[in-house]
Amino acid sequence: MGTAERRLAPEDGGDGGTAARSAARQRQPQYRPLWVEEPAKRYRMPDPVRTAAVRAVIIIAVTLTLAMVAFFCTMAQSWLAFPMVISSVASTVVATWSAVDVLVTRQVWNQRNGVLSEPSSTARTLRRERRAARRQERAAEREQERIRRRGGQAGQLTHP
Repeated sequence: MGTAERRLAPEDGGDGGTAARSAARQRQPQYRPLWVEEPAKRYRMPDPVRTAAVRAVIIIAVTLTLAMVAFFCTMAQSWLAFPMVISSVASTVVATWSAVDVLVTRQVWNQRNGVLSEPSSTARTLRRERRAARRQERAAEREQERIRRRGGQAGQLTHP
């Protein structure tokens, strides 16, 4: 029994506690939380992929700014129009390269580390196989060491 229930419970042990509790509930304001916590639908991006994505966004933003400046310089018939068009073309190539870099980095990450959200992950299977191979290697090394300690006399039935 909690403190609030003890406070509302009748002293004589009768059944008057339910009426007191319902009256107390009506007097207390009902508070609702401001927001409801929900689990993330997608997992956080790995660090190398996030780094490549941030780099790509910055490069693309600079490219768009250069293209805008080139457009306005062309409309104003400024001498700066030609260098800006050339730089925006070069920047477009770099922006495309950075977008492809995000895709390649993401693919490499998935191939090396596996997709952790899927139970049938190939990386997990590969790790399990590597662990089993290491265990077998260690067991074979221990066996060889034991044979060497005994003097290497395989097939000996009794001790000398």
